[in-house]
Amino acid sequence: MTDILTQLGSVAKAEVGYHEGKTDGHWNNKEKYAAEVPGLAWADYQAWCATFVSWVALKAGAADLFPRTASCAAGVAWFKGKGRFSAYPAVGAQVFYGAGGGTHTGLVYAYDADYIYTYEGNTNDNGSAEGDGVYAKKRARRDAYTYGYGYPALSGGLSADPGAAKFGYKVAASAKIAEPVTAPVATKLEPFPGAAYFKGKPKSAIITAMGKRLVAEKCSAYKSGPGAQWTDADKASYAKWQKKQGFKGADADGWPGKATWDALKVPKV
Repeated sequence: MTDILTQLGSVAKAEVGYHEGKTDGHWNNKEKYAAEVPGLAWADYQAWCATFVSWVALKAGAADLFPRTASCAAGVAWFKGKGRFSAYPAVGAQVFYGAGGGTHTGLVYAYDADYIYTYEGNTNDNGSAEGDGVYAKKRARRDAYTYGYGYPALSGGLSADPGAAKFGYKVAASAKIAEPVTAPVATKLEPFPGAAYFKGKPKSAIITAMGKRLVAEKCSAYKSGPGAQWTDADKASYAKWQKKQGFKGADADGWPGKATWDALKVPKV
């Protein structure tokens, strides 16, 4: 159950920022989702909030748990027909808006006592009636516009419904879809090439990478760049880095040494 919820949340979240197409400067409901959902190719250029939820379910491996439709009203009917519709939110539930739930829809990734937090397609963040893309939204649970929720058949899901047990869910005052746990990827670092390397005034990607790290560490003396050619600006910038590391005098002369190079963590090129 947790894996499916995590997938639903991850797939939907990754789409935030996607926008439909335009014709003559106006949004036109041309989107990528309809063509990727078997049976819904016809729905391109149509209102696509329900199509988006169907696409997310398909990509998350949960296609059988959600209605495959471009119609919000049909989605409501699908859940009600299975006895899986509630006035209370649940993580992973499909929320429906408007009269009879037929106006708009999205996917709930979190809720608390007063709000639901959703991923929705064919909406916006400017209050316009015209949707244009995928957004993360915060909506009032008790707003008249919020009609209700379709519950996918997930044993042990979390819901605000006092009668959650009838859906196989557990009651929780607030809940959120867990974020996927990703193991950190170790960054490979450029080994110290030796002091003599820099005194030869080299031109290489290593110098560019070093310069970028100096800029990131706010040790820049560059008027332009940094670039691949070692220059006096690189030396002046590196001297700032040495001083930032606590070195003084001749030890902060701008010529890189192993200790300060290792501390700078220049990525492998």
